[in-house]
Amino acid sequence: MDHPLDSLATAMRRHPLAVDAAIAGVLWFTLVVLPAAAWNPYDVPALLLGTLLIVPLVWRRRAPVPAAAAVTVVGLFELGGVPDFLPANVAALVMVHALAAYGPRWAGAAGLVLGLVGALLAATFFYAASESPDNLVLIAGTIGIAVVAAWALGHLRRLRVQREAGLEERARLLEIERDQEMRLAATAERARIAREMHDVVAHSLSVVIAQADGGRYAGRTDPAAATGALEAIAATGRQALTDMRSLLGVLREGPGEEYAPQPDVAAVPALVQDVRASGLDVDLLVEGTPRPLPAGPQLAAYRIVQESLTNVLKHAGSASRAWVRLSWRDDGLEVAVLDDGRGASAALVAGSPGGQGLRGMVERAQLHGGRLTAGPRSGGGFAVQALLPYRARR
Repeated sequence: MDHPLDSLATAMRRHPLAVDAAIAGVLWFTLVVLPAAAWNPYDVPALLLGTLLIVPLVWRRRAPVPAAAAVTVVGLFELGGVPDFLPANVAALVMVHALAAYGPRWAGAAGLVLGLVGALLAATFFYAASESPDNLVLIAGTIGIAVVAAWALGHLRRLRVQREAGLEERARLLEIERDQEMRLAATAERARIAREMHDVVAHSLSVVIAQADGGRYAGRTDPAAATGALEAIAATGRQALTDMRSLLGVLREGPGEEYAPQPDVAAVPALVQDVRASGLDVDLLVEGTPRPLPAGPQLAAYRIVQESLTNVLKHAGSASRAWVRLSWRDDGLEVAVLDDGRGASAALVAGSPGGQGLRGMVERAQLHGGRLTAGPRSGGGFAVQALLPYRARR
């Protein structure tokens, strides 16, 4: 629950015109009504001029320059029409403060000059007949000091208002930047999920189709081979379902949910073995000594191999041959997938512009500071080569 004073301060900031009107009303009652009742309630010119001096204070923040002009004009009339000094002349000091705080810079300087001139005119007009000239200097100096003090306080108020406006603008820009970062993060996450979905679904369906085709032909002569193909299809489907649940789990909110870790380079041999079981003749070659590699590049290496072998199954067929090479170089992990058939070249020719395959592999490599090239091999087939550095380039 908010403190009553905080609520009052918030309400005052939201309705500045009402606050200024209330302040002007208090000043009018204090500086015009009460003195008139005590001295001369029938002095109509003093009542009228005092009221006209106070009324412009209602717009001291909303329109400081016109309000100050009105107070100046009324003050000049006062010099010629009222023999006594009016307490409502305090409005001049209030307007000097308002010009310095809320008006343009030139208006603040002009208010200071007019206030000093007004101090000299007031002292001269009301005390010119004084026998002691020291009174004239004392009165003019006192009013002048009051004018300078009002201007200085107004200038400090201007600095505070500018600082508050700067802080509000900074907060607004930070909020806009945060919203933009959230949108960019959401876009990147959608792209990542699309790549993961494509890798999981495309690879699993390719293996299932290859196994189904092999089992269909083998079933006529070798029921045991057909049964093995069906078991491989079931295992692949269960693994794909597990991967899908793990992937979609990040979209759900809730404590206590645990998901399997993402595959890494160590899972590549099992991937090659699964593809080999589907009928594709694929060899794995590991060169060099494995080195520490962050989880992101490891997942990228696994997905690149998975996508490349999926393309071989889809476009070259299980009758082709493929090679997977993992080379632990001095500057990074080199991943190469080669085949002797059409390979992924068909995907480059017939793939849709929105496809996630080759473009997804390129994006994965670039995301971790690496690079990927893909193209037909001389003599037939297709080659995918990627280099993933051990540390992302800055």
